[in-house]
Amino acid sequence: MAGSNLEQRVEDAAEAVLKAQRYVSAIDILLRLGWLAPPHVHQWRYGGLDSLEDVIQTNPDKVAAALATFQRWAHDRGLTALEVDYVTQTRDRRALRFTEDGDDAIERVYRTHWVSPDLDKRTIERQSKPPDLVVIVATRDWTCTSCGDTGDILSMDDAGPLCLGCADLGHLEFLPAGDAALTRRAKKASGLSAVVVKWSRTRKRYERQGILAEPEAIERAEQECLSDADARARRRERDQVRRADEDVRFQADFAVAISEQFPHCPAGRAEAIARHAATRGSGRVGRSAAGRALDPDAVRLAVAASIRHEDTDYDDLLMSGVDRDTARARVYDSVQAVLDAWRS
Repeated sequence: MAGSNLEQRVEDAAEAVLKAQRYVSAIDILLRLGWLAPPHVHQWRYGGLDSLEDVIQTNPDKVAAALATFQRWAHDRGLTALEVDYVTQTRDRRALRFTEDGDDAIERVYRTHWVSPDLDKRTIERQSKPPDLVVIVATRDWTCTSCGDTGDILSMDDAGPLCLGCADLGHLEFLPAGDAALTRRAKKASGLSAVVVKWSRTRKRYERQGILAEPEAIERAEQECLSDADARARRRERDQVRRADEDVRFQADFAVAISEQFPHCPAGRAEAIARHAATRGSGRVGRSAAGRALDPDAVRLAVAASIRHEDTDYDDLLMSGVDRDTARARVYDSVQAVLDAWRS
């Protein structure tokens, strides 16, 4: 019975991940099962751990059983196997090890991403590329572990933070985000580049600020962008029209999904919720992978968020100084009551 339960958990986790991002890896499964913690994966990716196996929070037999189930599930679903190189996000780009003894067969299981057959070739190739070198905009005082200097941007190494000079990145120039074509061309032309990120206290995540690239590559990219600016402007106009049409269709589909799950939600309200949740670039649940797939949980979360803001005193509580978690707890019953009324 215990084995059957584990198999079901693994299959459920795999299906959820595949639905959200259209590919799934062993690390995704272990994270979803709660056997790996994201901070440990982050530490491992920066070379702070000898192997990922050191921080998996369950016994090796269960891990082996879960990975065997995962492989069977991937074969049964007809997914495409794609081996991905895992390297540290440090300047030396060392190969990462998943297991303590480095067993080739098990390492290959971890390296393999199982990809949905409907993904286009470019997306698959993008998945197979090693991750970008990442540097961080400092948000607090820090000191280089090599030379004792400091700066606005740091690179994480095994021993701790490094200034750009000690990380062999001091010759690169910062190119702010904002012009996708310029960034793409500068990165392509630069022999060495790094993504610049900064921790967002409000969103609790690292957000891209731009890239570091060779000055000559940036200059070359600027010249290329100037030479075809008119053509790119016309293409942007066509893309804006296409995206607007897609957004209208998606918002209509989202409103239908709301009405199907909550048949007593007023039609006008369902459309308003769909417009709000599905606004492009908003970061709201409707624009998440689950939201775009019209996942029932994503639809429910969008409706609950609307009720929380529109039908309770949640906003007033926040304005009065009540913290977010406490405010949500106070209005929880009211939100559930409206959800139940609209559902039944």
